[in-house]
Amino acid sequence: MPEGFETESRKLLMRLRDVMASGEAGQARLDEIVRLIASSMRADVCSIYLFRDAETLELCATEGLKQEAVHQTRMRLGEGLVGRVAKKRRVINTADAPSARGFRYMPETGEEKFSSFCGIPVQRVGETMGVLVVQSRASIEFTADEVYALEVVAMVLAEMNELGAFTGEGAALRARHQEPVMFRATVGQEGATGGNVYLHEPRVVVTNVVADDPEAELARLREAVDTLRLSVDEMLTQTATVNKDQKQVLEAYRMFANSRGWMRRMEADIGQGLSAEAAVEKEQSLARTRLEQADSYLRDRLHDLDDLSNRLLRILTGQGSTTGAEMPENPVLVARNIGPGELLEYGKTLKGIVLEEGSVGSHAAIVARAWAIPLVIRANGITAEALNGDPILVDGEQGIVHLRPDDTVKAAFRDKIAMLADAQARYASIIDLPAQAQCGTVIGLQMNAGLMADLPSLESSGAEGVGLFRTELQFLIRSQMPKRAELSALYARVIDAAKGKRVAFRTLDIGSDKVLTYMKPNDEPNPAMGWRAIRVGLEKPGVLRMQLQALIRAANGRPLTVMFPFVAQLDEFRAARAEFDKAMERERILGHPLPQSVEIGAMLETPSLAYAPDVFFQEVDFVSIGGNDLKQFFFAADRENERVRRRYDTLNVSFLTFLEQLIARCQALNTPVSFCGEDAGRPIEAVVFAALGLRNLSMRPASIGPVKHLLRRLNLVEVKAVIDQARERGDQSVRGAVSAYLREQV
Repeated sequence: MPEGFETESRKLLMRLRDVMASGEAGQARLDEIVRLIASSMRADVCSIYLFRDAETLELCATEGLKQEAVHQTRMRLGEGLVGRVAKKRRVINTADAPSARGFRYMPETGEEKFSSFCGIPVQRVGETMGVLVVQSRASIEFTADEVYALEVVAMVLAEMNELGAFTGEGAALRARHQEPVMFRATVGQEGATGGNVYLHEPRVVVTNVVADDPEAELARLREAVDTLRLSVDEMLTQTATVNKDQKQVLEAYRMFANSRGWMRRMEADIGQGLSAEAAVEKEQSLARTRLEQADSYLRDRLHDLDDLSNRLLRILTGQGSTTGAEMPENPVLVARNIGPGELLEYGKTLKGIVLEEGSVGSHAAIVARAWAIPLVIRANGITAEALNGDPILVDGEQGIVHLRPDDTVKAAFRDKIAMLADAQARYASIIDLPAQAQCGTVIGLQMNAGLMADLPSLESSGAEGVGLFRTELQFLIRSQMPKRAELSALYARVIDAAKGKRVAFRTLDIGSDKVLTYMKPNDEPNPAMGWRAIRVGLEKPGVLRMQLQALIRAANGRPLTVMFPFVAQLDEFRAARAEFDKAMERERILGHPLPQSVEIGAMLETPSLAYAPDVFFQEVDFVSIGGNDLKQFFFAADRENERVRRRYDTLNVSFLTFLEQLIARCQALNTPVSFCGEDAGRPIEAVVFAALGLRNLSMRPASIGPVKHLLRRLNLVEVKAVIDQARERGDQSVRGAVSAYLREQV
């Protein structure tokens, strides 16, 4: 890059810094910025478009176009050349804008006389804030050096916007991180709570965007990168025992850290006038844009890139990691995503969890249910908007998050929490009473668990036992396979804590979205229907036998209940039962105490098992309907896919007819059957299941009170009549009919 041009670029950034430091209002700042850029670039036009909302760009300042168009000209994301720059997050540089694909003529701006166009996305670490545009009458393309200089300027604009430099009178000139924001997301765990944001990975705030002394900034960058590389080398040294796949991941991580191209680009940014921190962020943003357009392997490396960039920024700024951040009062954890081990480290001090990613069946969701705290997932953009300590309200009933809520929202939310508290008080009064309907039918209500921390809920919720104890969490939170003695000790503590109540241990259910880091990943096109659960156990019998031996030893002469997950046909159950028998024989030979009694069951999660031969139902001690998986396979609708999963209702007549036939078959063959899953804990669904003939339901502890409260007020014979009438009318779902009946009764 020519020395004179580089000097001009630095001069422009210095002027921009002066504008940022001025006391002018947001609009005045923007007006001065476009004048400076147009003059420096010798362009006829410079315009800045910022997002008015998630889908709309607004012209916020211009030099060269008609001033009356400011705050009046708007376009949708993807509309026109400006909209395309924002949507694709890529530069568009053309000498003949009117003939370029996607061009939209806006007569109110007076732009028809300008031929050339160069649009640069204004973005910060994956978040696009707007578009910087320069135009010229001459039919020329801007040079690579000029485009590069504009990218540097766009980086500064993004940081200025982040710091609230453009707050002003324009509709799109909102204060960053100050105004109330509402996020519509997905329910992961019901409940409502309020508190203050605690970021799992707090974003680094860069305040010194422009540098006075490039040589000093280069020295700071090189020293920080050396520190980063040493820390990565130490990570590799400390993980000598990891398996081959983990080693490859860490080697790829080190390759990023030692990338000469990455270093050269950051040095060039500093040469243009950016500080070391701003240079790191600029390259992080541009690299994210490139990688997001690449193949799946490179997209997966985004996490490595972000982690390295954030580490480098923390070294440069001195802003500590999460372990150094003080947790606020009533903390609500906000994260892009989080693993079970990291989540468990926070403990039950959290009041709620909000994730940008995650799924309803994720590890975080399982832990949140165990802790009975609200969880909202897929709150897109919240990690970019939230700051540590921000007030936040989490509505786990509706999947809504209010960040920095106004007084009206706060008041309405207080009322909602008060209503929920009143309901909990009513449920507490019936803890010791049976779930007996008005017709005299008694329904057994059990709880789901997966952690020792769940077990106190056996008493506080009024559960009659543990209908499902998930054993995979102890495998997921570790970096290596747990030892048999460790598992045996844990299972023994679970049985002890149950105080004689039945605990149904489900054997290791991994695969699909539950992957062990120390097992070789299985690249499958549809993992939910692939190598998972009992299929893994039967192909890796050593792991299954070890777990079964641990369970037998934990029982230590007491009753033991075990069930195998995802059984699809008779021979799988027989093979798994044979492994249990072998484990029992081995324990007998070793002289260890055998369980006082044994129940061996299967989870029915595939429609195929409902049509197994009669001998299956005669050999199995009990069947537990795994509603979450069964429903997705019944409707061929992935329960993690928001576009399809909500189309299908649990109370759909077809699904209920299937359940009713299965219940009748189990009753005819004297096979105990229960329903386990989220739907069992929803009061209306629970009432319908009971009316169809299910006499045992297993759910999260917090659902037992609401379900019992409703069951005790209804006559199940009448509910069954309502269901039958809806079917006879040809209703697709019985929800409407049952809901209308409930309104009349309660």
